[in-house]
Amino acid sequence: MIFSRDLGIDLGTSNTRICDRKGRIIINEPSVVAVDVKSKRVVATGNEAKNMIGRTPGSIVAVRPLNYGVIADFDMTSDMLRSFIHSSSKRSLFTRTRVVISIPNYVTEVERRAVEDAVRSAGAQDVELIEESMAAALGAGLPVYDATGSMVVNIGAGTCDVAVISLGGIASCQSIKVGGDAFDQAIIDYMRDERELLIGVNTAEDIKLKLGSAKTYEGEAAMEIKGRNLSNGLPKSIEITSKEVQDILEEPVNEIINTVKSTLEATLPELAADIIDRGIYLTGGGCQLKGLKELIASETGITVHVPDDPTSCVAVGTSIKLRRVM
Repeated sequence: MIFSRDLGIDLGTSNTRICDRKGRIIINEPSVVAVDVKSKRVVATGNEAKNMIGRTPGSIVAVRPLNYGVIADFDMTSDMLRSFIHSSSKRSLFTRTRVVISIPNYVTEVERRAVEDAVRSAGAQDVELIEESMAAALGAGLPVYDATGSMVVNIGAGTCDVAVISLGGIASCQSIKVGGDAFDQAIIDYMRDERELLIGVNTAEDIKLKLGSAKTYEGEAAMEIKGRNLSNGLPKSIEITSKEVQDILEEPVNEIINTVKSTLEATLPELAADIIDRGIYLTGGGCQLKGLKELIASETGITVHVPDDPTSCVAVGTSIKLRRVM
């Protein structure tokens, strides 16, 4: 007798989440792989590998095998997925693995094939692909198969995908390479150019989470950060305020807002009317930036909603698609 193992996978630039058929998150790990440079052997994946970033000896390199949502290193991605799939549940020789996996809205046929091949190489027998915007809308509980317009803005680590969905298809969409990673990089660049302090990605992410905002808010704060002084190469500690961070993030935030506006402008009038009634839904880790929801609502004049768990919407959406097609 052949048993099946059904998995929905959100293959993200920053994190990979795996759902079971019932929509329960069973794997939530950083999309990071640590590799021994000499032997080419994978040393660690996920959280264990992420903790090695910036702290590894010369013989071990910790890298992200995905760039802007697409595969940058096929072998590493396959090894990472194999590790996650193996950890997700027990498997026997009589188990058939079936997977629905998310891909960015705009990918080439070669990139689509690379994702499918990577999943099959990781041990899956049946593979179905789904656009991230569609998966996010499903996970947010939107009526994507009805004759009504729904708008979802999925802000991941590498990309921001804005889409209007109706009758099970994407009516209009735009995608930009701006997301959580762009926020982090803007902070790193500012600290280097304006404050002469070199900081790592993890420090930049910490600043974003604690002080980051899209607009001014009450109770603004400051924090002490440590890095390397570019003037003399010695360790240095400075203070940064939430107002500074808001100014730093203004450019990438405006890019997201402009993309939302231009997508609305390209939307059919009937669908636009539906969006006014239903509102805009934000998903993905980047949508949790303080004040972003309110700023988009102010700039568009449309109510903006954020689901209870926006980071899991794509993964949950893949499991819903899984139940429909497999």
